[in-house]
Amino acid sequence: MIISKKNKGKKTYYYLQQTIREKGKVMVKEKYLGNKIPKDIAQIKKSFQKTLKKELYEKLESIKENFQEEWKRIPESVKKKELEEISIAFTYNTNAIEGSTITLEETRGIIHDKISPTKPIRDVKESEMHSKIFLEMLEKKQEMSNSLLLYWHKNIFQDSKSEIAGKFREYLVRVGDHLAPDWQDVKKLMNSLISFINKNEERINVVELAAIAHYKFEKIHPFGDGNGRIGRLLMNQILWHNNYPMLVIEYKNRKSYYKALKKDEENFIKYFLRRYLSVHKKRYMK
Repeated sequence: MIISKKNKGKKTYYYLQQTIREKGKVMVKEKYLGNKIPKDIAQIKKSFQKTLKKELYEKLESIKENFQEEWKRIPESVKKKELEEISIAFTYNTNAIEGSTITLEETRGIIHDKISPTKPIRDVKESEMHSKIFLEMLEKKQEMSNSLLLYWHKNIFQDSKSEIAGKFREYLVRVGDHLAPDWQDVKKLMNSLISFINKNEERINVVELAAIAHYKFEKIHPFGDGNGRIGRLLMNQILWHNNYPMLVIEYKNRKSYYKALKKDEENFIKYFLRRYLSVHKKRYMK
């Protein structure tokens, strides 16, 4: 949010400006301040931000309500097939982002047809077990905990990375130019993150909470490998079990996703919300 000024003749007028993305276009929202900057500008900024947030939350609530209406209309016998399709798409994309060689159609073969392609057995097993854990996560609502995250990690990676599966790291790691926290702090940081998630499910908008949780988890980087996949499961667990549709970060969008993760928390949240609104725009534009 910035303060801009416009000159009209010999007079100068001030405005608050905030850039947002709406209906696929970048737009500027303005609030007139007058011919001088008010003394209570900090309070005016908060009020303006609150107004903009209100519009955002209304869109997110529409997405939630319309998704729930759509889901109720789907026969129970069809829901299972629909969830399997989501599992195929999510498993393919989340693994591809991390370098898996398994294609979308091969993922479908592994999950739906139980056919193993001629690809590294590591990639095949990770696809198979990721889908199993994903579907299990959707079916059974559990309070977020370290035990649950460790369980997911152990099951997904027990056949491909047995030496690290289901264990928090005990060594330093670097992700690009980001040095993850000291391994001795991992458990404390994860306890803090879990507490934050469970305390705020009814205090913070759920989509924002999913974004914050994912960002914080990736910065902690608690596992030796597989952090991206567990982090994306975490965000979708929060969304799904609070009645919001999920978000699949597509492989083709991985560069913008990685770029956003390199930024600070506030900017990652903005990225996440833009992606979420873009993916589900039909649900709030009804």
